[in-house]
Amino acid sequence: MTTRTPRKRLDLEPDTVERDLVKLVLTVVELLRQLMERQAVRRFDTGDLTEEQEERIGLTLMLLEERMAELRDRYGLRPEDLNLDLGPLGPLLPRD
Repeated sequence: MTTRTPRKRLDLEPDTVERDLVKLVLTVVELLRQLMERQAVRRFDTGDLTEEQEERIGLTLMLLEERMAELRDRYGLRPEDLNLDLGPLGPLLPRD
């Protein structure tokens, strides 16, 4: 018999509903941030952006990451806490 590792699911409890809601929202924002970052890298690589656009995008992504870290700290979350298990599909976010 094999032992299954516990899945990271969103368990809503009355005492932690605010933290759980923040966790869900931050997970969606993190997914979008990663997609935007990949798109920006592709555009950097193809030379589609001016130097000013590259700086603006880079600064925006850095500020977003800082704000995400602040919110995670405020609610006692780690980056890996935002990676929801989608069952047979695997984790929502790629693991580094």
